[in-house]
Amino acid sequence: MSQPSATAPAWQEAVFKVLKQGGVRQIAYVPDAGHSHAIRSAIADPDIEDIVLTTEEEGVALTCGAWLGGQRAVLLMQSSGVGNCVNMFSLLQAADFPFFTLVTMRGEYAEFNPWQGPMGKATQAALELMGIHVLRVSHPDETEEIVSAGFDAAFEAGEKVAVLLSQNLIGRKKWERN
Repeated sequence: MSQPSATAPAWQEAVFKVLKQGGVRQIAYVPDAGHSHAIRSAIADPDIEDIVLTTEEEGVALTCGAWLGGQRAVLLMQSSGVGNCVNMFSLLQAADFPFFTLVTMRGEYAEFNPWQGPMGKATQAALELMGIHVLRVSHPDETEEIVSAGFDAAFEAGEKVAVLLSQNLIGRKKWERN
């Protein structure tokens, strides 16, 4: 069993702290470096079921099923995954499920991959068009407060909430050049 990294940035530890203290029992994700601490922590936590998805829209249905079963679930995804979920977001509206997702952004700060740009620029608008309230974390010191506020809006007030974790927060991706 893997253990959470002792060297995770404080903002990443704050994200998992909010989820754990909020009673999350299921964390669904497509593997992503920006969510690596939360993923490793969920894997190591016997009270949380970590569910690896083949595609992000499965996570929308999973969070709804968890709610029906009396559990809180969170979907971790990258901004490119939001585009995969648009049709499934209809389930949230039709059945009025609470929903909470954390989205690591691409296509923003120092992006080198042209494929990430279009969805990165459209992520917030796509979520809002589907009736999901969007919050954004851009600085490490605001992470816990914003994630916690979004979490409470979802699970206490029944809202549909996405917290965007900016690419600037996550850090510049660096690749070896030939």
